[in-house]
Amino acid sequence: MQKLAPLMVGALVAWLNMAHAQEPDYIIQSNAAPLNPLSVSPLAQPRPAPAPPPTSAPPAAPVSVPQVVPPAPVPTPAPVPQAASAPQPMPLASSKPKLKIGVLLPTGSATFGEAAQVVRDGMDAAAATDGQAELVYVDEQTRDLVARYRALVASGVRVVVGPLTRPGIAAIAKDVSVPTLALNAVDPALKASPRLLSLSLIVEGEARQVVRIMQEDGRGKPLVVSTADPLSRRLTQAFVDEWQKRTGVTPSVLDWPFDAAMTGALAQADAVFIAMTPHEASALKAALPATLSVYATSQLDTRKPDASLAGIRFIDMPWFLMPGQEQVKHYPRPSAALTMQTERLYALGIDAYRLAVLMANGKPAPGTLKLSGVTGDLMLGHDRQFERTLPLAVMMPDNNGQ
Repeated sequence: MQKLAPLMVGALVAWLNMAHAQEPDYIIQSNAAPLNPLSVSPLAQPRPAPAPPPTSAPPAAPVSVPQVVPPAPVPTPAPVPQAASAPQPMPLASSKPKLKIGVLLPTGSATFGEAAQVVRDGMDAAAATDGQAELVYVDEQTRDLVARYRALVASGVRVVVGPLTRPGIAAIAKDVSVPTLALNAVDPALKASPRLLSLSLIVEGEARQVVRIMQEDGRGKPLVVSTADPLSRRLTQAFVDEWQKRTGVTPSVLDWPFDAAMTGALAQADAVFIAMTPHEASALKAALPATLSVYATSQLDTRKPDASLAGIRFIDMPWFLMPGQEQVKHYPRPSAALTMQTERLYALGIDAYRLAVLMANGKPAPGTLKLSGVTGDLMLGHDRQFERTLPLAVMMPDNNGQ
């Protein structure tokens, strides 16, 4: 997958369930933003939905063939009567059944129902496009989830996608009997079947990837700028932990807004990692030396980036940064306009379906089960969780005023 792509769209889903167990698993960064589809903003970049792929191969291009004059017909002898033979049976059409994939989503939940429906829309779009599997949906209800899971397996599904919530994952963890792809992070302390895998959009993975990018760029003295926001704290902690793990050194961390310590910290740094909202980052960027390299996660990816953020290096999923990639344009965009935050869940549904097909057709093995996905390059790790590697982009505000 390409590593560098131009910016045109984006936003960030804040996954705060680890920081606050009592809060919903999926929370929009602004916290007040709804999951309901919104009307298209005039600031949004146009992203027309591609036509669905043809159900059969397109006709081959015509080939020029020299004209040949046929020879004169040769008279054929009269047929010789023969004994009637028994009628031959007609060949049967291929009746190979489709792969059955079970799906556990809390579509009936007042808290998670809208998020679950968007994930389902993404899975449905992928299934309709590829035509390889039949999806069997079961509402994720924590009270009798184990019984629902067992009944789903008994119905003949070869793989299960879900649950979506952390309590749901914990409920079935020991009872997983077929390859099962949870759509949230799995607690490392949870005693779970080895057949339970995890695909999630947790922000900690993005912060860890930024560390790797900084080191590849030759940066050795990063400064981390954080705020009191829980998401910012999670990003900061993940970055610090990964930097310590790789170098044995603790990077400098400053809280925004800066105090008198800013001048000295900036003089020591050769790069800055910002764990902030776009509005906060805009004010910070104005206070930084123009020669200092600045890095961020998808938190800064917006439909209309502010000119003050130009030059910031950040990562985000191919679904937004690389719409022309084959694995991205193969799948239709949502039929309704969604917030950028919500659309991430739609992309998650697409990759969940694609991974489920792979899991059903082979034994999922760490390091070998890979997918060039719309949410990133995915590889199953030894912790049974898929690691996402995202393309790198440079913030380039739109000059057309759209």
